Amino acid sequence: MSPSTPSVSSKTGADLEAQVTVSPRDQPGLPYVPRNFANPAPLGLTAFATSIFMMSLMTLHPRGVAEPNIIISTMIFFGGLCQYISGIMEFVAGNTFGATVFSAFAGFNVAYALIFIPGTGILAAYADPTTGEALPDLAQAIAMFVWAWFIVCVIFTVAATRASWVLLILLVFVDFTLLFIAIGYMLGIEKLLTASSATGFISAFLAYYAGAAGLWGNGGTAINLPVGSLIPKRE
Repeated sequence: MSPSTPSVSSKTGADLEAQVTVSPRDQPGLPYVPRNFANPAPLGLTAFATSIFMMSLMTLHPRGVAEPNIIISTMIFFGGLCQYISGIMEFVAGNTFGATVFSAFAGFNVAYALIFIPGTGILAAYADPTTGEALPDLAQAIAMFVWAWFIVCVIFTVAATRASWVLLILLVFVDFTLLFIAIGYMLGIEKLLTASSATGFISAFLAYYAGAAGLWGNGGTAINLPVGSLIPKRE
């Protein structure tokens, strides 16, 4: 071996590291592509909006449709699964508010849908075993179910005071919707259930608006919908 040719043993650790460390940018077969996560909020908001819209619509028995079972698939897969995925992605993005709200309402939608699936036995537990007619306990049970979610939603509403005006007003109307449903079922006041549909439609509109603002804005389209940020500007 020529004296001018260095041996393997004479190479420094830095030289060896330089040989085995290859930048992804220097590998034509494995091009380096920066990973950017999409904004999950539009999916979560539109799923939330569709769920509350359908719930409010079925309360009014449109076109003579009295049974709400038609909304089960939407509540489970769109309002439940898709909204849960949005919540998980918000966790990844570091958005505690979005992660908590989307994941929680995903659970609410699935839980609500399960009430009307015969296999769960929920409706059967509150039905007369002889006639199959719903017992008065059913309305009270639904009221207690909704009261619990009303409390949760109030907590979310307080958290929204650091988000945007659209989200804050949206959750305020969701609070009223849940409040009217809970009292309506507890006291048997049909007009309150009708009022819950009205506030539910407003909530759905605001959620659709917020979802469209996130989907269309930031260069997605030429349309930029204002949402009224409540985050204080740094000086």
